[in-house]
Amino acid sequence: MSKRTLFLLRHGEGAWNKENRFCSWVDQKLSEEGVAEARQCGLLLKEQGYRLDVVFASLLRRSIQTAWLLTEAMGDEWVPVVKSWRLNERHYGALIGLNRAELALNHGEEQVKLWRRSYNITPPPIDESHPYFFEIYNDRRYRTCDIPLEELPRAESLKQVLDRLLPFWYDVIVPEIQKGRTVLISGHGNSCRALLKHIEGISDDDIVGVTLPTGVPILLELDSDLKATKPHQLLGDQLQIQEAIKKVEDQGKAKKRN
Repeated sequence: MSKRTLFLLRHGEGAWNKENRFCSWVDQKLSEEGVAEARQCGLLLKEQGYRLDVVFASLLRRSIQTAWLLTEAMGDEWVPVVKSWRLNERHYGALIGLNRAELALNHGEEQVKLWRRSYNITPPPIDESHPYFFEIYNDRRYRTCDIPLEELPRAESLKQVLDRLLPFWYDVIVPEIQKGRTVLISGHGNSCRALLKHIEGISDDDIVGVTLPTGVPILLELDSDLKATKPHQLLGDQLQIQEAIKKVEDQGKAKKRN
C-alpha cells in the first residue's frame, strides 16, 4: 500500500501571538521570531530529506509569509502556493484583538479555555461596532471568495472551521495527495487542529487537549484512503516543542499584562 505524506504547519509566530492577543482574521505579519521559525522549518524539512510539491495557505499574510520563507529555505521557491480563505484561522468574533490573559482575569480561565479550545462553542459574534470589523470586511481579498461577502463568518466554533474547510480539503487538496504529491498546509492553530481532528478521528472531547505551537511541522503519513497509518509527529527538538506547547497553553491563564 503506497504511503502519502502530508505536513500541517501552524505559521510562524505573529506579532499578536507575541502580544497574546486574539488575532484571528486581522492581517498581522510575522514577528522576527516567526520569520526565523518559518526559515528553520524549511531547513529542517530539507535536512530530513523531504521535498514539497505544492503548498496551501490561507489568505492571511502570516500564513503566506511562512509558506514563502520555508520554500525559500528549502531552495524550492518555484513550488506553487495555493491560497484560500477556507484555510483562514478560526474567526474569534468579538474576542478579536483582546488579550487572552486579561480575558481570563475577567471571565475565568475555564471560560477562555472553552472559547479557545472547545469543539462546539462559538464566541460572541463580531459586529460593526467592533474596532476591526471594517478592516476585515472591507478588505478586497474577501471579495474573491467562493461565497458572497455577507455569508462569511462573524464568529466560529472549531466545528464550523472544519465545516468550511472540508470542501477545499476534498475538492482541491485531496486530489493532490492522491496523485502522490507531498503537500504542506501552511495554516493556523485552529485550521490545523480541525484537519488533524478530521484525519485522525480525534473525539470532540480530546481535541480540547491538542495544542499546536507555531513553526513546528506536523508529519502525517496517510494510506490510500487518506487515513493516518500512525499518530502524527511533531518534527524537531522534542524538549523545545514541549516548552513551546506549554507557552501556548499558558496564554489563557489569568495574568495581568506588564
